Amino acid sequence: MNDRQENILTVNGLSVSYGKFQAVQNVSFSVLKGEIFGLLGPNGAGKTSTLSALEGLLKPQSGSIVIDGYDAGEKPLYARASLGVQLQSTSFQPELFVIEVLELYAGIYGLTLTRNQILAILGEISLEDQAFKKFGQLSGGQQQRVSLVIATIHNPKLVLLDEPTTGLDPQSRRQLWERIEAIREKGHAVLLTTHSMEEAESVCDRIAIIDHGRVIAVDTPQALIDKHRADPEVISVSRRGKITLEDVFIALTGKTVRA
Repeated sequence: MNDRQENILTVNGLSVSYGKFQAVQNVSFSVLKGEIFGLLGPNGAGKTSTLSALEGLLKPQSGSIVIDGYDAGEKPLYARASLGVQLQSTSFQPELFVIEVLELYAGIYGLTLTRNQILAILGEISLEDQAFKKFGQLSGGQQQRVSLVIATIHNPKLVLLDEPTTGLDPQSRRQLWERIEAIREKGHAVLLTTHSMEEAESVCDRIAIIDHGRVIAVDTPQALIDKHRADPEVISVSRRGKITLEDVFIALTGKTVRA
């Protein structure tokens, strides 16, 4: 089998409820080995609930999640061991030195790394000179770089990134994407959420658009643009003379601003 055809993540018929509210309804999609996959949707569309179910923080009402061949319902520890997660806002201990934060999380993942090995890891993200600086004193971009290292320090097959570039300046954003591309080049998969349609169009191999808890489209960004470029609704929302993924997204999910 071609590596590009191997599923690292398979979500089938996933449904998540909060009491009587159905946040996710019969959601299905897959992420391939070596793929950057975007999960896009307006606020409240079901992205966070889907990610929470993948992370094991929410128990689905129905459906299945298979990560690297492990059913998350039947073998949750094995599934989570194949998963790395970077949240939009970090909650690492701000009073610890950066090197101590990495030592702590390496230990949580059962890794034995020397200080020299950790310093080498920090060198890869140009932060070796910040090793003995408190994590809370780092800039937002520096914290994001450390967060991504921690999410991938155990070499997971699938990395979940929740709005990874929010609040970053262009230089930090570019460096972060270089790190994400390096993850992909190793054959690992990346599932990310973003509100930047330009970003999704330029970096994602495929995307799923979710709205009101349901997946309404799955394809490559260009294929979605080509499929909908002649739709009257898409043409009516286009403001640039050239149909973009953002135009298609707004046409499919509506112009109403979500809270």
